[in-house]
Amino acid sequence: MRDGKLDVLVITGGHPFESIPFFAMFDADSGIEWVQAKQPAAQAFFNPRIADVWDAYLLYDLPGVEFRDGRAIATDPPPEVMRGFEELAENGHGFVVLHHAIAGWPTWTAWGEAIGARFHYLPGFYGGREYPDSGYRFDTWHRLTVATPRHPIAIGLGEGFDIVDELYLFPVDEHRVTAILKSDYEFTDVNFSSAALGVAGRRGRRDGWSHPPGSNFVAWSCQYRNSEIIVIQCGDGPSAYANPGLRRLIGNSLRWVARHRHGGPAVPYFWS
Repeated sequence: MRDGKLDVLVITGGHPFESIPFFAMFDADSGIEWVQAKQPAAQAFFNPRIADVWDAYLLYDLPGVEFRDGRAIATDPPPEVMRGFEELAENGHGFVVLHHAIAGWPTWTAWGEAIGARFHYLPGFYGGREYPDSGYRFDTWHRLTVATPRHPIAIGLGEGFDIVDELYLFPVDEHRVTAILKSDYEFTDVNFSSAALGVAGRRGRRDGWSHPPGSNFVAWSCQYRNSEIIVIQCGDGPSAYANPGLRRLIGNSLRWVARHRHGGPAVPYFWS
């Protein structure tokens, strides 16, 4: 922390996004100093000797998935990344996982356990159960309701807020995470499109695809070793980036996960 501000490493790469409105979210927060690191070079920061410089990592990347010839190809994380993450988690390092970062490292079982969910571009396993590829729905208006009003991450959010954003249909381990926000949308496959078909160039299609009903959790806290990880499903594009509710949620989440390094909130919460 420098000059009373959080030092945040924003990790991107592996998925396209509109960078100017995205980074404007962090520029608008006077309590944050941020630096961007891109995958795959950003993997070097999963090293406790380097990571201690940062109060929190915000992950907006998609590592471990390559898109070639109309299909998703999963790749394993390097052993040093897995070891480094486990050490960081033991040390209580702070992580905020945003939107498509939920789909990262599909072959790494511990990653799905750490974030309490798994978005599948390919059929795969989560929590001992086999799942088809996950679903998505672009530019959807829905209402988010605060599920845990006393949680510090909910400060300034009132009862919730409306947002237009992309939604996911995917498994969330509701039994081991604490819901912060829930959506009023219906998370059933008839309302979503197949991720695998989308990668194959058939965006918006669900021919022959089905998926079990999903969770309406769109932001949650997940404990992994000594780290509390905040996962936020929101955050696809400029409409979401500009949403005051999402900006508050991200700012509060970064402050919350950074608190272990400072014995309490390092920077005052929004509207506290």
